[in-house]
Formats: sequence, structure tokens, C-alpha cells
Amino acid sequence: MEATTTEMSRLAELWSLTAFPDLTIQMVVMWVVIAVLFYLAVWKQYEPLLLIPIAFGALLANLPTQGMINLPHGDHPGGLYYYIKLGIDYEIFPPLIFLGVGALTDFGPLIANPRTLLLGAAAQFGVFATFLGATAIGFSPQEAGAIGIIGGADGPTSIFLANKLAPHLLAPIAVAAYSYMALVPMLQPPVMRALTTEAERKIRMKSLRQVSRLEKLIFAGMVTIVVILLVPAASALIGMLMLGNFLRESLVTERLVKAAQNELINVVTIFLGTSVGITMTGEAFLKAETLKILGLGVIAFGIATACGVLMAKLMNVFSKNKINPLIGSAGVSAVPMAARVSQVEGQRADPGNFLLMHAMGPNVAGVIGTAVVAGYFIASYG
Repeated sequence: MEATTTEMSRLAELWSLTAFPDLTIQMVVMWVVIAVLFYLAVWKQYEPLLLIPIAFGALLANLPTQGMINLPHGDHPGGLYYYIKLGIDYEIFPPLIFLGVGALTDFGPLIANPRTLLLGAAAQFGVFATFLGATAIGFSPQEAGAIGIIGGADGPTSIFLANKLAPHLLAPIAVAAYSYMALVPMLQPPVMRALTTEAERKIRMKSLRQVSRLEKLIFAGMVTIVVILLVPAASALIGMLMLGNFLRESLVTERLVKAAQNELINVVTIFLGTSVGITMTGEAFLKAETLKILGLGVIAFGIATACGVLMAKLMNVFSKNKINPLIGSAGVSAVPMAARVSQVEGQRADPGNFLLMHAMGPNVAGVIGTAVVAGYFIASYG
């Protein structure tokens, strides 16, 4: 009997050394959510570069880890992600992502057809409509601004703004933003078809002119100056975006451009994604407001898509050179996915129609527009 008691005490001691006693029901429930994210990323290949780091970070957040997320205490340092997550807390990671995006982006289609800037601007109505809807159902102006920016289809900007205005909603906003960006090919086409006729979808646009290197360099400089003067709160995003683009278009900094396009953006993407995921604890994520945010995100995408298409139709009333309204849907800043959706839908109506480069104009305009709107919300409610 004494031996049995000793063995039981040893087993109890061994059990206490494991992490099993610290598991909670909320953690296990979150494993199901995480499994869905892994399924979408790995098997469906929806934004895997972001969803996999986010999902894995969420998995770590919902395990009783040691040395990962704990705060500094006395002589003991904080956990690994206490320090890595400072890249979000101190607003470092999103602007660095914008540096890489700028190095990858060709603003030539927008410069060649400047009126497509209006399509990128029109898509921002989805952001403001969702902001009004979110405040109507009880969210504060700060929370509503952070939720509304989901309609801009720009993950780094969503994270940047959420961290500024509503850090307690960072996890659901980031998951909604990146999930819906991945679902653009499913969310946008029904709206595009509902708002256009067969004849409109067959409109062929004139070929874009060749844009010189000087024009592109002047554009990067002027956008930097004008936007920062108008919306100084957007300086970090616009400044890094245009720095990356200036490096690209100068044609004399190949090594720096390649670093921004590859090593920098890849490393920061891993840290950004896992840092967002590490905030997805069961206590923070399993709330009714998470479902509200996911629902508002869908609405934001739908309104943004519709406003871009309708703006193109309105412009056609006053223009001799017709715009195919399908490219208006690319006004959201999911680059280049939204532009590809315009191309696919255009070729369904007319297999010989090529809209991709035309759609890149409003697409890159949407990147600028969403950053400007984020700056406005920061200036107004930050």
C-alpha cells in the first residue's frame, strides 16, 4: 500500500510538471478555429503567406507555453513574442511591409490613366459606410474606424490602424482583413455582375501609353509631399510605400530593391503574422463582437466593390473614352488579386478583352487611398 501511495505521488508530481493542468476549454475551442485557418491557407491556398503565420501564432497563444508571451518580471526577461510583438506595438512592421509593397508596385498604369484614381477613391466609401454601421451597432468611433478599414482590403493598414485605435480588437480585425482579402475572387464577382450589363462588361479600353522613368520618380516624390502635407498621420505608411517605389523606379539601387522585395518583406511578414496570431487567445477572440466584426468586414468589401463599379459607370456618362466598369472593383487595395478578378470577369464576357493593366490603375490607387483614410481616422480619433 505504501509503495502504491509513493507511485501515485510520483505520478502526480510528474503530471504537475506538464502543461496539461493549464489547458482550458477556450484553448481547445480555439484549436478548431486555428484548424479552419490552416485548412484555408494550406489546402485552399487563401493568402497562405499570412494565414499560416497568423494561425501558428494563434496556436502558440492557445497553449500553456513558457518563454513565449510572458511579461518581464524582476531579473527574468520577457518571452520571445513579448519582444517580437513590439514591432506591432511600436508600429514598425506595417510600414516595413509598405516599403516592400512599394518596391513591388508599378504605378505606371495609374500615371498613364490618372482618372482611375477616382475609382480607388470611390472604393473608400465602403470604409466610411462600415464606419457608420459599426457606430450604429454600438462600437466606439475608434473601434468603428479600425473595423471600417477592413473594406480597404489592406492587411498591413488594418493592423496599423487597429493598433492605433483599438488594440483590443487587433486579432479579429487582422483575421477578417486577411481572410477576406483571400476571398476576393469569391466575394467580388457577384457584386460586379449584379451592377453591370453584358455590354458594359465587354467594353474594350484603349491601350495605355508608355510611362517614362522620370514620370514615375516625380510621381513618387509628389505623392509623398502632397499626402503627408494633407494627412500627416499617414506619413509612416505613405513615406515607406513611396521610398520603396522610388528605389524601384530609380533603376540604380537593384540590391536594395531586391532586398525590400524579398528578404525584408518575407522576414517581416513572418513576424507580423505570428505577432497578430499571438494575440488570438480564447479570452480575446471568442466574443460576440468578433462575429460582428467578421460580418461588418463582408459588408465593407461589398460596398467598396459596388462603389468602385458605380463610379466607373458614372464616369462613362461624361466621358467619350469609356471605362469598363469591371475595373472599378479593383479600387480596393488587394494588389494584384483584385485586378486579376477584373481581368477574369472581363474575359468571361469577352475572351479577347485584356483588362489587367487597366485594373492595376485603380488597384494601386486603392493602396494610397486606404493609407490616406487610415491617416484621417488616426488624426480624428487617435
